[in-house]
Order: sequence, then structure tokens, then C-alpha cells
Amino acid sequence: MNPSRRGLILGAGAASLAGPTLAQTDGLVLNGRFVQGGFAMGRAAPRAIVFVNGEALTTASAAGLFVVGFDRDAPPYVDIEVHAGNSVGGRVARRTLTVAPGSFPSTRINGLPQSTVEPSDPALLARIQQEIALKTEGFASRADADDFRSGFAWPLDAYRVTSRWGSQRVLNGTPARPHYGIDLAAPAGSPIRAPADGIVTFARPGMHFEGGLTLIDHGQGLITAYLHQSRIEVLPTQRVARGTIIGRVGATGRATGPHLCWRMKWRDRNCDPSLLIGQNAPENS
Repeated sequence: MNPSRRGLILGAGAASLAGPTLAQTDGLVLNGRFVQGGFAMGRAAPRAIVFVNGEALTTASAAGLFVVGFDRDAPPYVDIEVHAGNSVGGRVARRTLTVAPGSFPSTRINGLPQSTVEPSDPALLARIQQEIALKTEGFASRADADDFRSGFAWPLDAYRVTSRWGSQRVLNGTPARPHYGIDLAAPAGSPIRAPADGIVTFARPGMHFEGGLTLIDHGQGLITAYLHQSRIEVLPTQRVARGTIIGRVGATGRATGPHLCWRMKWRDRNCDPSLLIGQNAPENS
């Protein structure tokens, strides 16, 4: 069985992938996909402070919901600790999660403009740095919300997966950083829909690598990205509902054909957005 498809069971102070929900009498409930690139959703006391491997990284919503992302290189064990009462002196609950290794194939893509693989022109390099600063600001959003609570839907009505998340890329024969998106091929102009409620934090056409790019914050820094759009149909700060058309499939930026590259970050961690499809936040214990 694919480990990312399993659930959770409660072990001796640890969680593994094998049952529906992880809960104890201390008020902390967790579920999710405990695999590299996956996530944990939690329910704790309202506004509880959430520590991940000893570092305070997020705060639960007014409903007590929070999310934690596991990046591609997440360690095999992740400690989650919540302090109730919005204070390190409040009631504490802890879990140690076992994070399964991911499977990341290598893929080759040829025929890309060399300027999108190894840019060297000084003016282009300056433009790229400016765009990095703009994207960084968009990804820095930390909306006080829990719009992730009802899970995600696919952003396209019809598509074909052409590149899996986390694959090692070789571009025009040159090894590149891992691909932190899942590529969904679809006809140019196909509508792209918000997979969950959220707030648009960035919307800009003509990015050098990404082409038309939109970012949506679904709460607490869980941000999805939509690359290579031919048209963007939302504006920064706009609130969108699940199913809202946010743009159209294109082949702008570093692309060889029309497709949507769908990405996700939780804070600075790259995650696989497809793992949140159909995943709801846990109920009360």
C-alpha cells in the first residue's frame, strides 16, 4: 500500500501511517498524510501555540485548527507540541510523528530556452532577483484563517499528470533542483479553480520562470501557487471561494506546452498539494 494513502494509529508516544485519526485525552487530535511532502492537520485549544521540533512555528485558529507541512527532505520523526492558552506556561500536549520516505523519480526535459535554464544576461539576472523579492513577499503571508479545514479539490476539471511532485529535474541535460510542483497538462485556456477558500497574496503575469503566477493563502501560511497561466482572473487581496475561476491554463514562462504547475508551501517548506485532496481537519476527540 502507498504509505501516503494510509491513516494513523496511536503508538507508544508516536504516530505511524495506519489508522484514521490520532487522538488522546489531552485535547490534541491529528490526522493527515505523514510522508515527505505531506502534512498534519491538528485540532487543539483555540489559539494554542504550535511547536515543531522545538520551534514555535504557528498558532491554532480561533476554532483550534492548525496545519504543519513536511518538506521533501523531512526527517523520519517530527515532534509536534501545543501549548494551550497562547502561552508557553499553558497546558501542553505532545506527539511524535513517524514520517514515511517519499518516492521521487528523475525526469528529463529538453527543448527549453537556455535563458530559462542557465540565465547569464546581467539585465535578466537583475529582473529575476526583483521577481524573487516579489514572490518572497507573497509567500510571507500568514493569514489568520483555517481555510484548509475542509480539504482541497483538484484545480482543473480535466487534466493529465505529466510530472510528479518532488521529481529530480534534468533540464536541457543540466541537473536542476527538485521540481516542487505537480504538472497537470490540459488544453490552453482551461479554467483554473481555487481548490479551497483563501486570500490571493500575489497575482502577476509575465514572470520569467513562472509566467502568469498566482498565490493563495489558505491560512497560517499554507500557500498554493499556480504557474504558467495564459490569463489571471483575480487580484491581490481578493478573497476566493473553493471553485472560483482564478485563471486559465497556458504555456508562459519556463514551459514546453500548456499545463498548470501546481505548488504548495507551508511557511518555507515545499509540500505536495495533491496530498490534501479530500482531507478534512480532524473532529473533536
